[in-house]
Amino acid sequence: MIKLTRIDDRLVHGQVAFTWTPALGVNCLLIANDKVAKDEFLKMTFGLAKPANTRLLIKSLADAAAFLNDERSRSAKVFLIVNSVKDAHAMVNQVPEIKSINFGGIRMIDGTRLISKAVAVSDDDIVLIKDLLDKGIELELRQVPTEKKQMVESLI
Repeated sequence: MIKLTRIDDRLVHGQVAFTWTPALGVNCLLIANDKVAKDEFLKMTFGLAKPANTRLLIKSLADAAAFLNDERSRSAKVFLIVNSVKDAHAMVNQVPEIKSINFGGIRMIDGTRLISKAVAVSDDDIVLIKDLLDKGIELELRQVPTEKKQMVESLI
């Protein structure tokens, strides 16, 4: 069962490990990212950053979707983390269970603009966000669970 799907370009860090994970009561962090899935050093680094007593899975987008759609994964309480709007969009298209996405942190790079203090999006991201909204996916922005939800559609 997916407890939360989050876009955060840092993937696993303090907010994820020590604030979100206990607040959600999850026992499995799932990083869905094609690059990280092939990088042994990054996998080791994220393994060190995960909270104790929490399983960490790092899979490609396709493998993460297969895992989430497998009946055998239903007993896991999963916190799904992707690092981009593009990857979140891809996961929504492959995993019908995803009904809501939390925008946590996307740093500003060339071609993006801030929609909040911690989230920057590009024109291509806006197109994908609008498609997600058209599909009925809730898009909310919070860095930590104690913050009030801001709906992304009011920020773009």
